Amino acid sequence: MASIPFHIPSIPKPQDTYNFLIDNSNSLFLHPSLPKSPDGLGRPIHPAEAYDPVSFAHYHLPASLGPIKPPLMESTPFKLVDDVAGLHYLATKLALAPEFAVDLEHNGYRSFQGLTCLMQISTRTEDFVVDTLKVRASVGEFLGKFFLDPSKKKVMHGAINDIIWLQRDFGIYVVNLFDTMQASRVMRLERNSLAFLLKYFCGVDANKEYQCSDWRLRPLPSDMVKYAREDTHYLLYIYDVMRKELVSGSKQLGFEDPLGEVCKRSHEVCLRMYKKEVFDKETSYLFMHGLGDADNLDAKQLAIVAGLFEWRDRVAREEDESTGYILPNKQLVEIAKKKPLKARELLDLVGYSRTLVLRDVDQIVEILWAAICVHAPNFEKVAKDLNSGVPISEIGAKIQETKKMDQEHEKKMAFIDHQQESEASKRKGMALLALLPQPSTPVNQLCRRRLPIRRPPLTDTTVTISPSFKLSWLSVEKM
Repeated sequence: MASIPFHIPSIPKPQDTYNFLIDNSNSLFLHPSLPKSPDGLGRPIHPAEAYDPVSFAHYHLPASLGPIKPPLMESTPFKLVDDVAGLHYLATKLALAPEFAVDLEHNGYRSFQGLTCLMQISTRTEDFVVDTLKVRASVGEFLGKFFLDPSKKKVMHGAINDIIWLQRDFGIYVVNLFDTMQASRVMRLERNSLAFLLKYFCGVDANKEYQCSDWRLRPLPSDMVKYAREDTHYLLYIYDVMRKELVSGSKQLGFEDPLGEVCKRSHEVCLRMYKKEVFDKETSYLFMHGLGDADNLDAKQLAIVAGLFEWRDRVAREEDESTGYILPNKQLVEIAKKKPLKARELLDLVGYSRTLVLRDVDQIVEILWAAICVHAPNFEKVAKDLNSGVPISEIGAKIQETKKMDQEHEKKMAFIDHQQESEASKRKGMALLALLPQPSTPVNQLCRRRLPIRRPPLTDTTVTISPSFKLSWLSVEKM
């Protein structure tokens, strides 16, 4: 089968096909299912924080540490899970499994935050590939509890990204992880890749042809399904072998408890929390990959970078596209260097295949003109610092501190203005009162005048209502 490219433009966007609910707003990702810290900061508390990772090292460790070899892939039951019924079936299998292996396939090119396209899961006896594009809304509901269960070992390789993708797309948080990449580092193996571990421990030559393919493709070709299964099919066996060597090789590895060390490091991976990218007008452009390698950008060029970066971020959120798809960093810097001030010059520079640049070309040209003619003076100091080798983090910190001081100054001036307006309004009111005609008798004296009051004597009077009923009351004689 021919190789599958990194990007297939003809694939409809899954976000539209399956009506994904995605929040690309310029706000923090709040992890809504997690409790928050009681310190007033509202920090999400990861479920794994409640456990000591070393306790997972020897939890339910069998007396025999002999690795359990997996059956051949060809003879292993396999199920493609692409509906709720399939998720229910998978859940029944995970409920019985003391451990399971997990891997994800991801696409970050045609969405702002990225999309998990596949989830591969293997138990000791079965392989599953979950089409997470089709059943995205139900994955967390059916599978989340098994990832949380501290009694079940989750085996993954290089899970540093998978952990946050699970949180972002499915609200899944992992407890009790064994990361085979962390184990390979503790064991000081020659290399840490999964391909190396497959060859080293299993004698399997991994086919990495599809590692960077467009995993949004549907239906999945059989070769891509085989590749996906391979990532988890042997992983539990690799875990067995590594666990045995970690337990028996304490002295050689230089750790008192090498297995406990792997669990600690894996635990730290678990505790990573997904953070959505938040745009800051004053500093975000400084951290754009590749900006530090640009040669001596002047204030005008830096103003162009900042303006284009802001436009690109806004469009990426609105259209749910990656910033690299809209306008790669390299081309953005090239525009800043050459400063094309006409639409045709701009398109000749970046090409006519950038559909969103083509759509907004007139707006982009206006951004370039404004950057050069209006905003450039504001970037003189930043350009000087960058060209002098001042670290970007330090420049960003200075800008944020200046911004904070400016905001405090604005608040103070707003309070002073309010006070001055109140005083001016009070003086104006007093002046208007002074202009009113004064009465012959002062108002305060009129309010204090009293009329003479005659106090009549009180008498006891009886009024006859009926022959059998009389009412006594106090009457006051009329003046």
